[in-house]
Amino acid sequence: MFEIYVAYMLISEQASPDITEMERIVGQTVRRDIGRLAASSQGHLERAARSIAQHQAPHVGITCGFFVRHAEPPSPETDGLNGMGQLAAGLLEAGVPVTVITDAPCAKAVWAVTKVLPGPVNLEVVGVEAKSVRKLRDRLEASPEPLTHLIAIERCSLGSDGRPHREHGWDIGDDTAPLDYLFEDAGWTPRWETIGIGDGGNEIGMGLLPREIVEADIPNGSLVGAQTGADHLIVAGVANWGAYALLAAVARLRPDLANRLLKHFNAENEEKILEAAVNVGQAIDDSRVDRPGQLQMTIDRLPLEDHVRVIESITALVTSNA
Repeated sequence: MFEIYVAYMLISEQASPDITEMERIVGQTVRRDIGRLAASSQGHLERAARSIAQHQAPHVGITCGFFVRHAEPPSPETDGLNGMGQLAAGLLEAGVPVTVITDAPCAKAVWAVTKVLPGPVNLEVVGVEAKSVRKLRDRLEASPEPLTHLIAIERCSLGSDGRPHREHGWDIGDDTAPLDYLFEDAGWTPRWETIGIGDGGNEIGMGLLPREIVEADIPNGSLVGAQTGADHLIVAGVANWGAYALLAAVARLRPDLANRLLKHFNAENEEKILEAAVNVGQAIDDSRVDRPGQLQMTIDRLPLEDHVRVIESITALVTSNA
């Protein structure tokens, strides 16, 4: 479906003010000041969207899942799951094959979200060991339908000590597969274009940021700051919002497919995805050092209505120019 309109897409290479505005909307500060992080990645949203929109036959991989042992019950966060669900739903509706990748601790919640998508995805689950990730990488590269893009949404990266950490410094390596090795690895170059989406500085993709900004602006940044970069980086106040902006930006660049890409991008689907993540997948939110996360219908401590407002704001930038 995408290949029919490639010639059309190559006509306009000028920067889109609508996508710049999307980047501003999703890059607003929520719980931590991400101003300098977002400024350092300015323009990456449009670059990432164009890489998908202009590809003749994209096959998009999405990895997500941020497991929190210090929760009731131990489960992955809700952030990242709705981003995967909305992005996958739009791409599937537009005829783009999607592969979703996570690790065993996050598998139940990720699986629950995939079951409410408008079509099937290829779901890959790895163990937490590095060899399991590299084995999957070999299979993905050898596939007759290899990935063209790989997107990480709120996926913890390896820190300066080679281990993944929560923002307050806790080592979560025993519960987190180094999916970094699908993005970067010594002596290996990915065959797919990579996109990182995050909100805290310790997620895959954030290694693209200047170290001095990470260490100055992120708590425990010298330890937890991501070492793994990406071709493109989207910094958002809530990581899910970065995925929403990416979907909307692709729709803005592909008016021929905008209706399909945005068919499920609405309040009803946002609630359906979150319900699946929480009620079936047992995803949690609001996990702090002094208070374990709980099963609740919030994302990054914000109610569903706040996330719907972001969806509506960036959708309007597409539909007003349709």
